[in-house]
Amino acid sequence: MNTTDRNLTENRVFDSVSFRDCPLDKGTYEECSFRRCNFNTADLSGILFRNCRFENCDLSLAVLRDTGLQDIHFSCCKLLGTVFSDCSKFLLAFGFENCMMKFSSFRKLKLRKTVFQKCDLREADFTETDLSGSSFAECDLLLALFHHTNLENADLRSAFNYSINPGDNRLRKAKFSMNGLGGLLDCYGIEIE
Repeated sequence: MNTTDRNLTENRVFDSVSFRDCPLDKGTYEECSFRRCNFNTADLSGILFRNCRFENCDLSLAVLRDTGLQDIHFSCCKLLGTVFSDCSKFLLAFGFENCMMKFSSFRKLKLRKTVFQKCDLREADFTETDLSGSSFAECDLLLALFHHTNLENADLRSAFNYSINPGDNRLRKAKFSMNGLGGLLDCYGIEIE
């Protein structure tokens, strides 16, 4: 991603703007805040966001082809079907708090030490994702896909509704609660009472 010829926007607050109808200008956005903005189905391809916050925004089905997300915080956002796998991999880093993220894809990304807190991650795709050291505090993982996923040192103690096959994923030193052990045994067809 070449940023030398880009427009730079710094320390700006965008409040209640619909970027669905009026696209966000291409360029670099640094230390910006987006509050109550609508990015639903917006094309954010090639835009670089660095140290930005998204609060109460709708980014459902936003196009993220080669979008740079570097040190981004999402809070109370709607991210239904968002394909994070299409983002630029360079310095990719983000965290999520109280977000609705059903059907989102993180396929094949390196997301070490990523924080997901109180998020709805039902049917999210974590296939071949490196989530080592990540945290899923109070997250709903119903029907989320974990296939060849690295969950070493991950914290899933307060996560719920997950089904993770220990033989198909890397789980060394991952943390689970006693109540969640059933989610590790689903693949064996064992009935736990």
